[in-house]
Formats: sequence, C-alpha cells, structure tokens
Amino acid sequence: MKQPIREKRHRLIPELYVGERVVSFTGCVKDRKKLFTNLEIFLKMEEFLLSSMKKYKCDAYIYLFMPNHFHFILTGKNERSNIKKCIDLFKQKSGFYISQNQKEYHWQKDYYDHILRKHENLIANIKYILNNPVRAGIVDYWKDYKYMGSTIYNFDNWE
Repeated sequence: MKQPIREKRHRLIPELYVGERVVSFTGCVKDRKKLFTNLEIFLKMEEFLLSSMKKYKCDAYIYLFMPNHFHFILTGKNERSNIKKCIDLFKQKSGFYISQNQKEYHWQKDYYDHILRKHENLIANIKYILNNPVRAGIVDYWKDYKYMGSTIYNFDNWE
C-alpha cells in the first residue's frame, strides 16, 4: 500500500508573523500562466487583499500584480496583527474566486516570503518591486503600470 505524500509545512513558525513585522511575499499562478492582465481581475484581487488586511490589522507598503505572480510587502499595524493569516485568507478568497471565474487558473500551493530585518532597506525593496514591470518589458516607466497600490504610500509623489 502506498504511503500518502505529506504536504510540507510552511518554513517559518506562525508566531514570526504576529505583530508589527514587515514581510515580503511573492506568490505565483500555477504553471506561470498569465492571469493578471486586465483591470477587472486586478480590482477583484485588490478587493480580497484589502479586506484580508483589514480583518488581520495589516497595511501594505506595496502590492503589485505581475501577469503571473504577485509581490506584496505587508506590515502589522499593532501587536495583535497577523500577517500570515492575512496572506492565507487572501489566497483562500482569491483562489476560490479564480476557481469559480477563471477555471483554467490556480495558485501554486505556497508562496515565498521574507521577513525584513531592521538593517534591510525597505525603500530599496519597494523600488525593486516597482521596477519589476519595467525589467519584464511591460512598461517603460514604473508609474505607467496599473496593477499596483499601497495603503501607506501615495506613489504619485515618488520618483
């Protein structure tokens, strides 16, 4: 009899995501299919992200949806904030929506995350994400890319 394959646990313990942490996330569409290519799907994903952040008391330094993946840098607003529960709820809500409305698309099981340490440059990380569409050849200037936002910054004032 074949042994069931055990799904690997997320690499960091849940307690590391509680409080006023800053965490960078990258999540991919399964098989790198291009899902986030129109304003309608972006607005739905943004809605799920914002409601998840509200529930778990989080803010976004940046959220940006590339055609086949996303980049977020999230932070907790207070000591009870739970960034992991926020991202997991986002993936659950958005994954259900995608399965009902975009049947050929699915999220990859997990996501990559990185807890930013005090010595890491937050602004450099944000600028790197902002320039992702430029490096991919989608736009010539990062401000021309539509599928991004922040609950902390107004990027219209950035250079």
